[in-house]
Amino acid sequence: MDNFRIAPSDELMHQPDKSANFNESVYANAFDPVQRFGGWMRLGNRVNEGYAELSVLLYLPDGKVACQFGRPKIQANDRFDAGGLRFEVAEPFKQVTMAYEGEVMLLDDPNQLRAPEAMFKSATRVPAAVRFDQTTISPVHGGEPTSPNQQTMYGRDFSLGHFNQHTRVSGSIQVGDREWQLKGNGWRDHSWGPRYWQNIYFYRLFMGNFGDDRGLMLLKITAPDGKSRRCGVLLVDGRYEEIIDMDLMTEWSDQRDPMRMQIAVSTANRREIITGDILVMAPLRNRRRDGNDVIVSRIAEGFTRYTWNGAVGYGMTEYIERVEDDQPVGYPL
Repeated sequence: MDNFRIAPSDELMHQPDKSANFNESVYANAFDPVQRFGGWMRLGNRVNEGYAELSVLLYLPDGKVACQFGRPKIQANDRFDAGGLRFEVAEPFKQVTMAYEGEVMLLDDPNQLRAPEAMFKSATRVPAAVRFDQTTISPVHGGEPTSPNQQTMYGRDFSLGHFNQHTRVSGSIQVGDREWQLKGNGWRDHSWGPRYWQNIYFYRLFMGNFGDDRGLMLLKITAPDGKSRRCGVLLVDGRYEEIIDMDLMTEWSDQRDPMRMQIAVSTANRREIITGDILVMAPLRNRRRDGNDVIVSRIAEGFTRYTWNGAVGYGMTEYIERVEDDQPVGYPL
């Protein structure tokens, strides 16, 4: 990507600017295609606000969900290590590890996430240990823009710098007295800059792997004026192909959650139809006070089975959008 700067030092921490909402975050997901389980973890340092955003969400083989969310206090943006969640770089852009040790809430029904106050009070709590050792299988995609007019992935008010990669993953998930060894693939990103979740009007993000040689990262993002951008890549034989167009159709549940997607995508080399079936949906939300108002965003996190030319892969679907008048603003698009 000629319009972005990226260097091995970008794997490490960046100097926060004076923005109250400066955020530097790392995210990693991992899924085992044989046992059909996995999850994702994220740690976002909001040092100017004095805390980190911690999220751990695990989709277990028995269909249950284990999760933890918190805002552990931090005083400096010098490392990713808070609340039991840490991120370590063994070799920039080649080998990284994300690991968590601490308590999780074990949910028989992911719909408990729709009422977080009740969930935090009543959920069964058990110790957990999660480790994702990630070896990259793709180039680096993204970086920091080199000109003030360069369009960034999510927009300049939602992480100025951002890069991501597809990965091969080994690791384990232990929840209570049960443990599963994980071997499969994943996706990870690193971003920095001013960020509020509510700066996204609505977007649809798809991340998936079909073994080591095929993958996808596709984004459709829409502004309040209704104009949309489509960007992303297909991973084909170890190389990224930038998309030049994408169409999307979503089938919805009665609760207005995405259930199934059909994605038509083209690059300079190919035109493909990719389908996604959400196996487990985790309905999350984020709230921010703005003066006397509370702005709410829904964050629908779906463990997804993808199909591409007969091949089956696994990954994540993420639908983020503001909620206005009790309705997601992007529904039913």
